[in-house]
Amino acid sequence: MKKAILYIHGKGGSHLEAEQYKKNCPGFDMIGIDYHNDLPWVVQNQIQAAYDNAHKRYEHIYVIGNSIGAYFAMHTLQACDIEKALFISPVLDMEQLILDMMSWANVSETDLREKGEISTDFGETLSWKYLCFVRENPIIWNIPTEILYAGKDHLISRQMINKFLCNHNANLTIMEDGEHWFHTDEQLAFLDGWMKKVIQ
Repeated sequence: MKKAILYIHGKGGSHLEAEQYKKNCPGFDMIGIDYHNDLPWVVQNQIQAAYDNAHKRYEHIYVIGNSIGAYFAMHTLQACDIEKALFISPVLDMEQLILDMMSWANVSETDLREKGEISTDFGETLSWKYLCFVRENPIIWNIPTEILYAGKDHLISRQMINKFLCNHNANLTIMEDGEHWFHTDEQLAFLDGWMKKVIQ
């Protein structure tokens, strides 16, 4: 039984990150998806192509999505034959995240619609086209999902996680001292332990 994992990195990440997770997933081939554009209507083509190629070669396909990579995974692969998803610090409700960022930047929907794009002090560019795309492309996610969430995640709210858990077949693991970006030795060790446990 040939098994593969599609790895979809987060913003500013790399498909090469997939290599560090190989040790946690014995028996799986790891396929990192290389994308350089953060627009879902562009990224979806690269993810779909990677899935289509893997579907021809493997009997079982899992997906790992990191941060916005989880949203890209759900948007593109919701109707595909994915056996299980592992999400790390996932963006589970993109519309809510955009609305949260608009609130942080004190930007109204009217402002965003009129200007099209607005840069923020925290480095994100708000886009009316992006918000409309998210609203026009709702996600129906029925794939068994394991979520790793950090208690000190300042981007993804606990409310977003809890709302997802109420409506989906998902299990949650929390590292209370973790951050959105798992990067310290302690955080990475926790992530590795979680992945080894839930990949089964």
